[in-house]
Amino acid sequence: MTALAPEPRGLCSAEAAARLAAEGPNALPDAGRRSALAIALEVLREPMFLLLVAGAGIYLLLGDVHEAMVLGASVFVVMGITVVQERKSERALDALRDLSSPRALVVRDGAPQRIAGREVVRGDLLLLAEGDRVPADAALVAVSGLALDESLLTGESLPVDKRLEPGAREGQVYSGTLVVRGQGRALVSGTGARTELGRIGGFLASLQIEKTMLQRETARAVKLVAAIGLALCAAVTLAYVALRGEWLAGILAGITLAMALLPEEFPVVLTVFLALGGWRIARRGVLARRMPAIETLGSATVLCVDKTGTLTENRMAIAELRAAPGASEAALLEAAGLACAPEPFDPMERAILAAAPARPPGAQLERQYPMAGSFRAVANAWRTPQGAVRVALKGAPETVLALCGIEGAALERAREAAARGLRLLAMAEAQWESGGLPADPARYRWRWLGFVALADPLRASVPAAVAECRRAGIRVVMITGDYPGTALAIAARAGIDTAAGALSGEDVEALDAAGLAAAARRVCVFARILPEQKLRLVQALKAAGEVVAMTGDGVNDAPALKAAHIGIAMGRRGTDVAREAAALVLLEDDFASIVATVRLGRRIYENIRNAMRYIMAVHVPTVGMSFLPLALGWPLFLFPVHIVFLEFVIDPTCSIVFEAEESGEGAMERPPRDPRAPLFDGAMLLAALGLGAGVLVGVFAASWWAVGAGRSPGEVAALGFAAIVAGNLAMILASRAGRGSLFAALARPNPALWWVFGGAAAALAAAIYLPPAAAVFRFAPLAAWDLAAALAAGASGVLWYEAVKGARR
Repeated sequence: MTALAPEPRGLCSAEAAARLAAEGPNALPDAGRRSALAIALEVLREPMFLLLVAGAGIYLLLGDVHEAMVLGASVFVVMGITVVQERKSERALDALRDLSSPRALVVRDGAPQRIAGREVVRGDLLLLAEGDRVPADAALVAVSGLALDESLLTGESLPVDKRLEPGAREGQVYSGTLVVRGQGRALVSGTGARTELGRIGGFLASLQIEKTMLQRETARAVKLVAAIGLALCAAVTLAYVALRGEWLAGILAGITLAMALLPEEFPVVLTVFLALGGWRIARRGVLARRMPAIETLGSATVLCVDKTGTLTENRMAIAELRAAPGASEAALLEAAGLACAPEPFDPMERAILAAAPARPPGAQLERQYPMAGSFRAVANAWRTPQGAVRVALKGAPETVLALCGIEGAALERAREAAARGLRLLAMAEAQWESGGLPADPARYRWRWLGFVALADPLRASVPAAVAECRRAGIRVVMITGDYPGTALAIAARAGIDTAAGALSGEDVEALDAAGLAAAARRVCVFARILPEQKLRLVQALKAAGEVVAMTGDGVNDAPALKAAHIGIAMGRRGTDVAREAAALVLLEDDFASIVATVRLGRRIYENIRNAMRYIMAVHVPTVGMSFLPLALGWPLFLFPVHIVFLEFVIDPTCSIVFEAEESGEGAMERPPRDPRAPLFDGAMLLAALGLGAGVLVGVFAASWWAVGAGRSPGEVAALGFAAIVAGNLAMILASRAGRGSLFAALARPNPALWWVFGGAAAALAAAIYLPPAAAVFRFAPLAAWDLAAALAAGASGVLWYEAVKGARR
C-alpha cells in the first residue's frame, strides 16, 4: 500500500495538557447515578405501593402477623424488581461512554504515541489504520484507500469510502466508527459531548421513560377505590355506633369493610403477570428489561424497524454473479478473490473470499494499487512461480468499465442493480509479461470479466413475521440510514408497504410537526435518516396517538429505542448502547420473536382485564354482607379473619389462575385495541358490578333463609360464608371465560384452577367442621343439605351474567 505523505508534527505535550484541562476529557458527561435508596423512595411514593404498605399496617394492628408479613414481603420484592430495572435503564450512557473512549494513536511532540481515548484533545493528529476505532470526530488530512464502517451511527451496512473533501461527510471521521480498510490521518475537531456520538448521548440523557397506560390507569383506580373505602369505613363505623352504641365493635366493623374493599390485588396482579410474562418470553429468546413493555407491545399499532441488523443479517454476501460476454463465472469469481487484500478486514472482501476459489499455490503479491482520487477501484498484481504477472481489478463500475473501454448497456445494468439494493463491483484482469510494473494502473490492458453483486441478506424469518404483523393490524415502518433505493428494495422483499415510496432525511427535515405526523401515517419507508430525525419520527407517531414499538441494534437507534413506547434491541449483533436503552432484547436476533411477544402481550392484557374484572366483582358480596347484617339487625358474621381467608382464594386466583390462561382464538387476527381505551371502561365496570351483585343476591338469599328458619348465629355465619366462597369460585369461572361461554372455559385446561378449587373446598370444610378452626371463625357445623343449599345459592349468582353473555353472542 502506498505510504502517506508527511504531515504536521501534531500537538506538543504541554499544549495537549492545557486543552485537556480547559475542555475536559474525551468522554461523555456522567449525569450522576441515583442511589438505590433514592430509587426506592421514589418507588414508595407510588400509590399502589403506599396501599400495600397501608394494608400490611392494618393487618399488623389487627394482630395478623402472617398476612402483614406476606404483604410486607411483596412490598420489598416489588421494590427490589423496580430498583434493579431502574438501575439497568441508567446503563445506556455508561455503554455509550465506553464506546466513545477507546485507545488512540496520536502524534505528540513529533512522534506517534498510544494514549487513552479520554486524553485525546481538539487539534490532536490521529493516525488511523485498519481495525482501529476512531476516538473522536476529526477532519481528514491524508488518506490511502481509507474506508470506515459507520453503521452504528448511520445504519448503512456498507463501508464508507473516505477522501480529502473538506466540509463533506466523506472528508470526516466520527467517534466510535471502525476503520475497515486503508490508512488515514486526521485532525481532531470535536471530543466528548461535542462529537456525533456525544449528541446521541445528549438525546438519551434528555429522554424520560414513560409509564404505560396500564400503570397510570391502575394507579388512578387504586386512588379512587382507596378513597371510597375510607369513606365507607367511616360511614359504617358511625352507623354502628348510632344503631348499636358500641364504639369498639363499630371500629372493628369499619376495618372489616375497609379490608373487604382494599384492592391490594391490583399491584400484585400487575407485578406477577408481568414477571411471569417476562419468564415466558425469555423462553422464546426475548429478554424483558422493563416488564410493563411486555403488555404494551400487545397494543402496539406501529412497529418501526431499522434495516441493518434487524431486517437484514448485517453481513455482506454475494447475491449475484454476472459474467461478461466471453467470460465465465468461475473466472469472474477467481479474479474477484485475487483483487482482495490477503487478510481483509473489509466485510465485502471477506464475503468475496468466502465464495472465491483458493489463490494459485505459490503466487506472491507483487504490488497493490489502492483507491485514490478519481481511481475508485483497487488492484493487486500477483506473480506466479513461473514469473508471469496476473493483475486483478475490482471497483466502481464507472471506473473499471472506463479502463476497459466499455460503456452504455453495462452501466445501465449497474444502475438497475443499485435500484434493487445491491452493491455492484466490476471486475477486470490484465497480464504483464516482462519489466517493472507500472505505477499507473491505467497502463495495463484490462479485460472486463463482469459484475459481482453483494448485498446484506434479508433474514429468512422476516417476510412471515411482517405478514403476521399485518394480519394483527400492526403497521411496519422501516427507518434506516441507507439509500432510498436500497431501502425500498429491502422493504419490498420483506413485505413492507412501499406504495407511498420513501422519504429521505432531507424531506423529514423540511417538514414541520404537523406535516411529519401526516407523512408518518402514510409512508412506511424512511431512508438516509439521522439519529435525531429517527427520534422525531418516533415522537411524531406517538403524538398521532400510535403505540410505537421500535427495533434496532446500533448506537444511532438508541434515542429512538428509549423514546418509543416499546424499544426492542437486537441482542447478538446489537451494541451495548442499544441493548441498555431498549425495554426488550431479542437474544437470538430473531425478528419473528417479536410476533410471539406481541401475541403474549395481547394474552397478558386480556388476562389482566379478566383478573381485574374478577377483583372488582369479588369485593361486592363481601362489602355487601359486611353492611347488610348491620342495617337489618342481624348478627355480624364477617370479621377480619374471614376476609383473610377469602384473600387466600382471591390472591392465588388473580396471580396464578388468570395468568396461566392461554390466548383466546384469533388473538393475532384482530387489530390492536384502541390505545386510548381504558382498562376500566364503563362496560367492564358494569359487568363486574353486575356479576358481584348477582352473587350478593344469592348470598343474601341464603343468609335471609337461614335467619328466617331460626338457625343459630354460628350456622347463619357458616352458611353465609359458604355461599360467599361458592360465589367466588363461580366468579372465577365466569371471569376466566371472558367473552366466551362458561362451559367452553371449563373445557380449557388450566391446572392451577383446580388446585385453587380443591384448596378452597378443603379449607372451607376444615373451617366449618374442624372444631379448633370453627371456633376461630365462629362457625357451627352445617347439615349436608344446608351446606349444599348455601353452595348452590352462592354459585347461582353468576347465571344471569352467563345468560346476558349468551344473548350478546
